[in-house]
Amino acid sequence: MIAATVGAILLATVTLYAILGGADFGGGLWDLLAGGDRRGRAPRTLIDESITPVWEANHVWLVFALVIFWTAFPDAFAAVMTVAALPIWLAVAGIVLRGAGFAFRKEVTRLSLERGLGATFAFSSLLTPFFMGAVVGGIADGQIPGQHTQASLAAWTQPTSILTGFIFVGACGYLAAVFLIGEAARRGDQRMERYFTRRAQVAAVLAGALSLATLAELHSFDPRLYTRLTGRALPLVIVAGVCGVAVLVLLSTGRPRGVRVLAALGVAAVVWGWGVAQYPVLLPGTAVTLSNAGAPEATLDAIVVLFVALVVLIGPSFGLLFALQGRQLLRAGGDGTVLPTAAAQPATQPGGRSTARTVVLGVVAAGALARTLRRRRRGQ
Repeated sequence: MIAATVGAILLATVTLYAILGGADFGGGLWDLLAGGDRRGRAPRTLIDESITPVWEANHVWLVFALVIFWTAFPDAFAAVMTVAALPIWLAVAGIVLRGAGFAFRKEVTRLSLERGLGATFAFSSLLTPFFMGAVVGGIADGQIPGQHTQASLAAWTQPTSILTGFIFVGACGYLAAVFLIGEAARRGDQRMERYFTRRAQVAAVLAGALSLATLAELHSFDPRLYTRLTGRALPLVIVAGVCGVAVLVLLSTGRPRGVRVLAALGVAAVVWGWGVAQYPVLLPGTAVTLSNAGAPEATLDAIVVLFVALVVLIGPSFGLLFALQGRQLLRAGGDGTVLPTAAAQPATQPGGRSTARTVVLGVVAAGALARTLRRRRRGQ
């Protein structure tokens, strides 16, 4: 039971990274496709201002997912990291290059350097989700053996892996476009709202088509996984499809309110559909399961406690970060000072009091948790 709980926690952190980190990576896709300097200036500015305050924070969920996987299920972790070493390292390289390109292109003055760093940011934003998706596709398709001996090219170059990689890229672009619609609407920029509405519609159709193509490929070449996706995981597959159709309908009728929640719910349903279809097996095609590949029970118990602490401490912090970003209080001028429009907003508005109350409650809860753990340690 405790191993299944930790598995659910791992899947929850993957979901958070897929939604939040995915939207950031998708911003790089739209940066790449924005066009020339003059034509692409407005969308690139909106992308930069939307990503800047949060792009590093979202990697918290990736780090936490990797630590849980490594600590809770070391055998499965070793197998994946060994067999799929090449795409994993390419994904990591993409994260590093993406961050460098995004940060340094704002500091350079030469146009050629700015373009080069912008291209690095954009292409790396495609590189990372594709190879992450290829690894997930290889795991789901049973291409990762239980014995981790050496890297394998075939483990992540099968049709399922390639299609999953493209699904990841399409989903990132879809999430980014939907999120940027909200950013443009909040700023009253109707032109950018229409701009990203069109792109969100295209990305939604493309991601849906790739998902159907993957299901068709599984029906022919991996009937076991197809049966589970259309069996026990069917409700989640339906939820994902309904959310996608609902987003398209709302955008087509000019009523974008609520599309962010629907888009995030749809992506979450896809991630959890994969988890439910695979449960309780960690590496399909092998005997490696949640129960027999798990760490000692004391370690799993500690992970659950740490996850509670994570929610108490980091949850309010993310809430505050997104609240400040939503009110454009994190935007800065060229000299790093807050823009006058942001500074002019009163600090005591109701939303600010709600955020402050959330942070205080989080700190109090964290203190209570620490005192409880201390008492238990003394009692032992």
